[in-house]
Amino acid sequence: MLTRILSNPGNVKTKFQALQLHAQIIITGNTSSSSHTSTLISIYSNFNNLLHYTILLFHTLHSPPSLVAWKSIIRAYTSHTLFHQALYSFIQMRGFGIYPDHNIFPSVLKSCAVIMDLRLGQSVHGSIIRCGMGSELYTCNALMNMYFKFQGFVALHVFDEIPQRKGVCCTKDLSFGSSESEIKIGSFDDSVRKVFELMPKRDVVSWNTVIAGNVQNGMYEEALIMLREMGNANLKPDSFTLSSVVPIFAEYVDVIKGKEIHGYAIRSGFDSDVFIGSSLIDMYAKCTRMEDSLRVFDLLPRRDAISWNSIIAGCVQNGAFDEGLRFFRLMLSAKIQPMPVTFSSIMPACAHLTTLHLGKQLHGYIIRGRFDENVYIASSLVDMYGKCGNIRMARWIFDRIESHDIVSWTAIIMGYALNGYGNDAISLFEQMEKEGIKPGYVSFIAILTACSHAGLIDRAWEYFNSMTENYGIAPGLEHYAAVADLLGRAGRLEEAYELILNMHIEPTGSVWLTLLAGCRIHKKTELAVKVAEKIFGVDPDNMAAYVLLSNVYAISGRWKEVAKLRICMRNKGMRKKPACSWIEIKNKVHAFSAGDKSHPYYDRINEALKVLLEKMEREGYVADTNEVLHDVDEEQKKTLLFSHSERLAIAFGVINSPAGTTIRITKNIRIGNNQFHN
Repeated sequence: MLTRILSNPGNVKTKFQALQLHAQIIITGNTSSSSHTSTLISIYSNFNNLLHYTILLFHTLHSPPSLVAWKSIIRAYTSHTLFHQALYSFIQMRGFGIYPDHNIFPSVLKSCAVIMDLRLGQSVHGSIIRCGMGSELYTCNALMNMYFKFQGFVALHVFDEIPQRKGVCCTKDLSFGSSESEIKIGSFDDSVRKVFELMPKRDVVSWNTVIAGNVQNGMYEEALIMLREMGNANLKPDSFTLSSVVPIFAEYVDVIKGKEIHGYAIRSGFDSDVFIGSSLIDMYAKCTRMEDSLRVFDLLPRRDAISWNSIIAGCVQNGAFDEGLRFFRLMLSAKIQPMPVTFSSIMPACAHLTTLHLGKQLHGYIIRGRFDENVYIASSLVDMYGKCGNIRMARWIFDRIESHDIVSWTAIIMGYALNGYGNDAISLFEQMEKEGIKPGYVSFIAILTACSHAGLIDRAWEYFNSMTENYGIAPGLEHYAAVADLLGRAGRLEEAYELILNMHIEPTGSVWLTLLAGCRIHKKTELAVKVAEKIFGVDPDNMAAYVLLSNVYAISGRWKEVAKLRICMRNKGMRKKPACSWIEIKNKVHAFSAGDKSHPYYDRINEALKVLLEKMEREGYVADTNEVLHDVDEEQKKTLLFSHSERLAIAFGVINSPAGTTIRITKNIRIGNNQFHN
């Protein structure tokens, strides 16, 4: 009975059966048999939570362990993510002169890939060739996967210059070496291609490995070519293939091709696969097709953390911030543990909605879950607090980050910029440079925004020019818009006009819009008309441009032109978005629009405004009615100014907050975040 079981170890299906078999070996006095022990090690290595027994048994072998024992211990270490121990065992086995078989190399290659030891991986490749297994199916699949992992690692670290290495390493000494790469990224492609082409037989895993590797390393065209060749080889893509390919169409924003893959998944019965579902949700979201994303999510029979994160990120990326927060709450209700990337996805929703209490709740959850040491999550918190106006908290979190990267630096610089602390933002930018962190595309948006808000024209030009001269970064639309905005605020409108006109890229309506706003501030009607024509040339239905131009005409008293513009807007089906301000009091958001009398506290708000106005007038305040752009008399203008949405929100904050409280008002027109102290 015992001999029969040991000769067919695959029949042992449970941990309990494995332990019973071990007990029988001890009872029958067969513990001295190395073959029995090796078989038992092999059985134990198939089960989780039996690693301790596997190791103990392995060390009871007095004579050099057999190939079966080495194979089992290496597999056990690898499956329990003890990759260094797996590789050390492999080196010991080779030291005893035992030649590995095809079952050992996949585990060894996986370990090399995970710990990113390139030299050892190449040495193992050499050993595979010398052992005559260079065309074995599973070994070749593992080899290709390893080289793709190395390629991704090297690309991520962007080594400046890596000498070309020819051939493979056939060193007999398989000692642990430095993981510093000695070959160019292109040679990884060569290694994978050679392995793939020399395979006499390729299965779906082989094709999937090559396709997924190409996708992970941004080689989308190569991946699609391999997908077509896979079909030519009469092999059908499986769920892993499709989940690897769908992200390509997300990157290309090609919803037509993405839908074709979706249709194939439905016809093949893969549409309920959670990995494909998550990829489709992400693809549709990046193609701005949130209805399709939501439909895919709703039809998933099972949802994991990745699918929840995909729908949350999709909502936030498409500006559906409330929906993103709703899905986050549903995720928690479904008892799904958020991943670090989930918090990085949801934080921008709090930042854009400036819902500080929700941001604080998420911060508390992050601390309880011990995610606060993750630099990406910490950077998201810095960004959220900065955009919600709590720059002190943003700085406190930033200072607690152990090692600052470009993301965390950019978040804190932008935080100071948006809150009007231009000089502090510049100091931080200079400190970042001193610490050896090279500013990136977004970093320059942050520092130019800081210069714009602080009116630092000369410094802005210095940074704008240094982008190209010192860092090789071509200015984008956001950089031009920031400089144009700065020049517009300063009244240097012709200079801003020339800047936009001579951009190296085609200016969009949003860039011209910053200049149109400057024309409104400085009452430059003729230039405003020229700029508006530029906007309507690229974006005929830009409602903000119609509103700003109408305001420019109104400031100049050209009411006939105002009327014409309003008729034109009406004919186009445009309706001006009413100015709205909102304030958060006791975890509840209260919204106000100009002249709004619907709020239950309206009478108290009105009384508070009268008291505040009297105090302000005693201090010398005189109402500026120039900004009331209506063709009415002076008294009516004062009344309209008195009932401005922001004033209503401030008064509500004053009567509902203790003395000394910071009152934060958010506006929907030229989105702002103003702070006042009660």
